Formats: sequence, C-alpha cells, structure tokens
Amino acid sequence: MLPFNRTLKAYARDLRKNMTDAESFLWSEIRKKQLKGFQFYRQKNIGYYIVDFYCPAAKLVIEVDGGQHYAETGKERDSKRDAFMKSLGFRVLRFSDIDVLKDLPGVLGKVYDAMP
Repeated sequence: MLPFNRTLKAYARDLRKNMTDAESFLWSEIRKKQLKGFQFYRQKNIGYYIVDFYCPAAKLVIEVDGGQHYAETGKERDSKRDAFMKSLGFRVLRFSDIDVLKDLPGVLGKVYDAMP
C-alpha cells in the first residue's frame, strides 16, 4: 500500500474538482483505461504530495506544470518530490501546461512510450 497523508485527502478532492485546463485536457485522453488499457488516477495522494496523475500498473506519475514550477523554489520542490517518487520505484514524467495544450499527441506519445 502506498504511503499517504490523511490530512491531504480533502485538498486532493478539491484539486480533482478544480483541475486546470491542461490537466482536464490530458485527463480526457487517459481516463477510463484509454491508454494501453491502463487505469490512471488523478490528484492522487502519495506520501506528503499530491501527484497530478498516477498509474499504479505502470508505476508512473505524470505532472503537468504551470509557471510556478519554473521559478527557483518550484524547481527545488519538484526535485525533492521527484526524488521521493523515484525512491518508491515510480517513473516521473513532467510536461508544461503549454505542451499539453498545444501538443497533446506528442505528450500522449511520450506517456505511451514510458509504459510497459
């Protein structure tokens, strides 16, 4: 069972209700086992983090990053978060929200290639 922080449960639920346009766009293509028949979850609580998308069968985490992730503090936080996910055996894919909105087929191709 994955480690998770119960105090983040309500926050994760709120994030699911208020996804960004880029997250919604990507979610519409990976939900309901549309990608290789794999189940994805959105805004999943793992440890002290909430990841945008998670596929347990592929041990894959997908993050859709907005502008705040490119500031120095955002990069540092993302680096720690990625190291934690990798320590659990997950592969982490990061895409900018602009990439998702402008090149969804390219993003989906990279996700597809990362899956077993």
